[in-house]
Amino acid sequence: MLAKVVLILDKRRELSVKYKKLIESFGASVFIGSNLEQSVEIISMYDPDLILISDSLDEPLKEVCKKLRMVSYSSRPVLVALSKSDSLDDKLSVLNSGADDYLGEPIEAEEFKARINAHLRRHFENSINEITHLADSKFSFRVLKRTITENKNWAAMLIKINEFEFYREIYGELAADKMRQTFGAVINSTLDENDFFGELIDGEFLVITNSVKAEPVASFIIYAIDAIADKFYSQSDNRQGYIILQGDDNAGKRIPLTSVSIGIISNELKSYTDLKTALASLIAVCRLAGLKQGSGYMIEHPKISAVDSVAQKNYNNRVMVVETDDALNLLLKTTAQMQGYEVCSVDNFDDVQKEVSDFLPAVLILDAGSIDRMRGLEVCRKLKSDEKFSDIKIILSTIVHDKKLILDAGADLYLPKPYEIVNIFNWVEKLLKDYNSY
Repeated sequence: MLAKVVLILDKRRELSVKYKKLIESFGASVFIGSNLEQSVEIISMYDPDLILISDSLDEPLKEVCKKLRMVSYSSRPVLVALSKSDSLDDKLSVLNSGADDYLGEPIEAEEFKARINAHLRRHFENSINEITHLADSKFSFRVLKRTITENKNWAAMLIKINEFEFYREIYGELAADKMRQTFGAVINSTLDENDFFGELIDGEFLVITNSVKAEPVASFIIYAIDAIADKFYSQSDNRQGYIILQGDDNAGKRIPLTSVSIGIISNELKSYTDLKTALASLIAVCRLAGLKQGSGYMIEHPKISAVDSVAQKNYNNRVMVVETDDALNLLLKTTAQMQGYEVCSVDNFDDVQKEVSDFLPAVLILDAGSIDRMRGLEVCRKLKSDEKFSDIKIILSTIVHDKKLILDAGADLYLPKPYEIVNIFNWVEKLLKDYNSY
C-alpha cells in the first residue's frame, strides 16, 4: 500500500540507493530520478509526500525547488534539500526558494532517518480528521490514485452511513461525531497494516484492501454495525423503527434508522487507469447498494457496469394526487402541472391501487380520509408493503393531527391540514430528489 511515497532526485547512484534503503526501513515507498525532467511523470502519477533534492543535479538547488513547487502545487509535498555546503547564504537561498528543510552532507544514517520520518509524520498529521483521527479526503484520494497506478491486486470500498445528516440534525453534533468515531473503530477493527482507511466526508469512509478480503470485510462490517446501531437512538425511536424530522407548519418526515451501504470495486474485475473513473464507479455501486432497505453491500461486475446502470434510470417527475375534496384536488393537480410535473389525480380511494400501478408516480399526495374511516392509511400500508411500490414517496395529508399514527402507516411525510400550497410543493420537490437520488 503506497501510503507514504518519497522521491529522491540525485545523480549519485550509490548515495541515492543508500538513502532509498534508509527511507524504506520505516515503511515508505521510494522512487529515484536523476533529474527533474525525468521525474515529472513520477510526480504526476504518485503525488509524492516528500521529495529529497541533492545538489548533485545539474541545476542549482534553489532553481530546482522553485520548479518543484510549481509542478507539485496541488499535492504540496515536503521538499528537503541535501547539500555539501554549510554556507548560511546557500541555506537561506534554498529555504527561501521553497525548501522545507536543508540537510548538510555527510549526515549520520540514524539522524537522516529520524529527520525524514519526522517530516513524513507531520505531513500525514496535517491530513488527519480531528474527530475520527482518520486520513482526510485529499490524502485518501491520493492513496487511491497511487494504488490504481501501481496496478497490483486491489479493491476499494466506499462505506456510507445512510441518513447520517438527518441523524445529526435531530440528535446533534456530539451524537453524530460519536457515531462517526464508533463506526470508524468498527471498520478499522476488520483491517490490518496492509490496508488503508480514511474518511472522505462526514459519514463516508474509504477502505483500500485486496480483492480477496473485500467481501468478507464488507459482510463483517454490516453485521457489526447493525448489532450496535440501535445504541445511538432513544428507546422510543427504536420501538417505532424510525425518527421524525420536523418540518414547516408542523409537518413531520419519516427517516429510517441508520444503516450502512458499501460499494466495492476492484481491478480483478475491471481495469482502471485513472482516479476519476474509479471514483465514479465506486460512488455508483455504493448508490446501488443503498437501494435496498437496511444495510447491504454490492460488488461491481464487468457485465453490469455500475455507471451505466445508474445512467440508464430516467428521472421520474410523476406526481399523483389522491384527494376527495374536488376543489383541493383540482388546485393540487393544476399547481403540479404548472410546476412542470407529470400529474395524475384521483378523487376516490377505490381506484388508487390500479392508478398507481399504471402511472407509477415518484411522489403520491394522499389524503388520509375521514376521521371515522381513514382509508388513506389503509392505502398507504398496502403500497408500502408491496415491493413494486414501496419506493414511492408518500405525503399523507390529514385533518387528524396524530403524527405518529400517520408515520406508523408508512408515510414518508406527515402534513396536517390546512396547509399552504407552496409548502406542500416544497416537500414534493425534496421527495422527488430523494426518490431519484439512486
